[in-house]
Amino acid sequence: MVADGKKRYLYVGLGGEGEHIGSGGLYRRRDGEREWESINSGLPKNPQVRALAAHPQKPNIVFAGTQEGPYRSDDFGHRWEPLEVPGGKGDVWSLAFHPKNPKVIFAGYEPCAIFCSEDGGDSWRRMDTRNVIFPHITTYMPPLGKRVIEIAFDPVQPQDMYAAIEVGGLLASKDGGESWESIIDGPYVKNNTLDLHGVQVSPALPGTVFIVTQTAMFRSRDRGRRWEHVRLEEMFPGGTYCRDLAISPHDSRTMYLAAGAGGGSAMGAAEKGALFQSRDAGGTWSQIGPNVAPTSRMFQVAVDPLDSDRIFCCARAGQVYESLDGGNTWVEGQVPGEMSRSRHVYVMTRGR
Repeated sequence: MVADGKKRYLYVGLGGEGEHIGSGGLYRRRDGEREWESINSGLPKNPQVRALAAHPQKPNIVFAGTQEGPYRSDDFGHRWEPLEVPGGKGDVWSLAFHPKNPKVIFAGYEPCAIFCSEDGGDSWRRMDTRNVIFPHITTYMPPLGKRVIEIAFDPVQPQDMYAAIEVGGLLASKDGGESWESIIDGPYVKNNTLDLHGVQVSPALPGTVFIVTQTAMFRSRDRGRRWEHVRLEEMFPGGTYCRDLAISPHDSRTMYLAAGAGGGSAMGAAEKGALFQSRDAGGTWSQIGPNVAPTSRMFQVAVDPLDSDRIFCCARAGQVYESLDGGNTWVEGQVPGEMSRSRHVYVMTRGR
C-alpha cells in the first residue's frame, strides 16, 4: 500500500505467459474503494508488468519491470518513463531495493542477467554472472531463459545476496551483488525442486535462507550450504506448488506463503489456491483464509507495513483477496482484463 497524502494505493501488475503473452497491464486501487484504475500512461504497449517496487522513503516513486526494461514513476503511477539500461531492454522479472541504501536498486532479467543502479535508477550497470553454471538437469529445456524471479538481501549482512532462478536453482553473491555464482547443484532426478519461485532471508534467524519451488519449500540455516525440506500440507500428491514467500514487516517471525495445486508436475491436479502462515520463523505452517479456496493457485502475498492486520493476496485468475483482521475474514475482488496464464505482483510501502 502506498500513501499519497490521505490517499493510499494498492498496485497489481499483470504479465501474460505462453500463448497469452499479449495480456497484461498495471492497475491501481485506492484504499477503501473497489474499482481498479488502469495506470499504463508511458508504459510499453500491452505492458507485461512482472515486478513492482516502491521507494522505501519516497512512496511517490514507484518502479515497474516490463518486457522493455524498468520504468519509473515519480507521481504514484500517474505517468511512467523508461529507464536507460545499457543492454537491458529485455524482460524484467524482479526489482529489489538495498535494505540500508534506497538509492541502490537491483533488477533481475530473463534470460538471466542482473543490473544495479546506485543513483535511484538514473544509470545502471550489469553485474558479473559469468561464473553462473546452472544445474545440468535444468539446461535441457529450451527455450526456458533462466529468469531471475526474485532477489533478496540478508538484512544482517546486506553484502550477502541471493537470486532465485525459475528452472535454474539459486544464485548467491557475497560482495553486494558485484559477482554471482550458483550454489545449488547435484545429482537430481527431476528439476522441479530447482524450479524456484522465490527466496527470502530471515531477519529473525541470521543466515537462514528460504526458497520456494514448484513442489516444496526448503530452508538453509547456513547461508545456502545445506538444505532441509520444510513440511507443508500437501495440496497434490507429492507436494505443494509454492509461488511466493513474504516476511511480515511488523514481526519477522511471521511469514506468509502463497501456494496452490496445479502447475508443473501437478497439472493433472484440480487447481486451487491457498495461503499459509507461520508464526515461528518458518518452523511450522498452517493454512489460513480466504474463506472460499480460490479456483486458481495463489500467486502473491503482501502485508501492509502500516497495519499488520491488513493482508493482501492474489490468485492466477485475477482474484484479489483482502483481510483487515489478520487473516480471519476476507473480501474478494477481481482485477479487470483477461487473466489466463498471468502473473500478478503486489507492492505495498510505508506512506509519509
